[in-house]
Amino acid sequence: MSSISLNQAFMHNFLGQSPKWYKLAIITFLVINPFVFFLIDPFVAGWLLVAEFIFTLAMALKCYPLQPGGLLAIEAVAIGMTSPGTVLHELSANMEVVLLLIFMVAGIYFMKELLLYMFTKLITKLRSKVALSLAFCFSAAVLSAFLDALTVIAVIISVVIGFYSVYHKVSSGKHYDHDHDHTNEEEFHETHKKDLEQFRGFLRNLLMHAGVGTALGGVMTKVGEPQNLIIAERAGWEFIEFAIRMSPVTIPVFFFGLLTCFIVEKMGWFSYGVKLPTNVHKVLSDFSEDQDKKRTSKDKAKLIIQGVIAVWLVVALSFHFAAVGLVGLSVIVLATAFNGITEEHALGKAFEEALPFTALLAVFFAVVAVIIDQHLFTPVINWVLSYEGNTQMVMFYIANGLLSMVSDNVFVGTVYIEQISTALADGRITRDQFDMLAVAINTGTNLPSVATPNGQAAFLFLLTSALAPLIRLSYGRMVFMALPYTIVLSIVGFICIQSGFLADSTDTLYEKGYINHHDASIPHSPSKGGH
Repeated sequence: MSSISLNQAFMHNFLGQSPKWYKLAIITFLVINPFVFFLIDPFVAGWLLVAEFIFTLAMALKCYPLQPGGLLAIEAVAIGMTSPGTVLHELSANMEVVLLLIFMVAGIYFMKELLLYMFTKLITKLRSKVALSLAFCFSAAVLSAFLDALTVIAVIISVVIGFYSVYHKVSSGKHYDHDHDHTNEEEFHETHKKDLEQFRGFLRNLLMHAGVGTALGGVMTKVGEPQNLIIAERAGWEFIEFAIRMSPVTIPVFFFGLLTCFIVEKMGWFSYGVKLPTNVHKVLSDFSEDQDKKRTSKDKAKLIIQGVIAVWLVVALSFHFAAVGLVGLSVIVLATAFNGITEEHALGKAFEEALPFTALLAVFFAVVAVIIDQHLFTPVINWVLSYEGNTQMVMFYIANGLLSMVSDNVFVGTVYIEQISTALADGRITRDQFDMLAVAINTGTNLPSVATPNGQAAFLFLLTSALAPLIRLSYGRMVFMALPYTIVLSIVGFICIQSGFLADSTDTLYEKGYINHHDASIPHSPSKGGH
């Protein structure tokens, strides 16, 4: 390797393997921000920072957003766009979300055997591709309603990698127990390559259906997506009330989502409808039978324990026995204690999937602190609040939806709920308006955001996983395959809000006593910079 200068070495190490143009773009951002802030206008500098941060989210495949976004956030604090105190306030106010990501995702890691068993049976027993697609979409939705969507897609990714590696290993002439590198195409037999290509298409279909399923279920409950928890905390809604308030939008969307799944699979539109090759099915079925035969009493006991813990998880979340993150911690304790996992290094692996995104979320809150201290969204919020009734909710839904398509829905949801919390505290909106707008914000950030991997954390996690290159799932292909869902979910959500169905349904829920009127206060007062 030829020697390079010290300056070249610094540039080479900066943001690692990212393209040179991307590195230069981030350096340019860092250089111009102080000049804009001090010499032009802090308000303009604030919006420039938000645009730069959204750029890092959009370019997540070039570089994980934590590093470039974190540099921008550090600079923002350093030059006075916000303060460490405001950042800490935002983190403290959203500590339950942080605990959700740390403990719940790790807790589900210790239940992977049960979920792997369930999804393996689905693939090997259901021969109808349409039925299998619906089952994956429905299962992902149900699981995401009670778990974090990121957790669910992480489990499904590990399941699919398992399927892929088994077929790749057997088709390379090896046994299940042999060591094998499933990323190495040189060992793969030429005669099986056609089946492998079809198998990749089949797995892409299932993963996209499951990914959309996490959005369908994730929008329904307080724990489905990180921003749901933030919205619920600001509104003072517990698990049941959150689900009931969202139901006039989320239930119609859920059924239309399943209908879309059925139609695209049946018609073979948008690259769907790829069937599982017979040879691959035989390999996977034989593998499943082999695993069943090898399953010892100890293994069966683990599955039973995990099943019991799954019931505890649903009950604890439904009745809000404790904060979501603490319920996740209880899952870790129960699953490890009763399944014999006591080594520290074995526990550490469970936290690997969640901590990078948790750190990124902390950077989100630093950018939110800038938005609050520089009053960036005040003109937009005032403009939207100038509308009345359903139009006001529709404008919030559209604004959140469009921004969530290009940015991250957690970021967008957090920003908007902070702003209407401030509006409520200042007396610019009533408590009933706040509740209706919170529904519009939650559905707006969750539904149209399936358009791109930027919007959904679960989609981004899938795209940046080790599985994506194996099954040839690129950014463009993912956007194309998500398109029918994006159109249907966005339109159905829009109609439910615009038609007055949401408002009418909410009035009915009040009359029947399913939800209560809250007083004008909010559980957490907005950040000091919001007034």
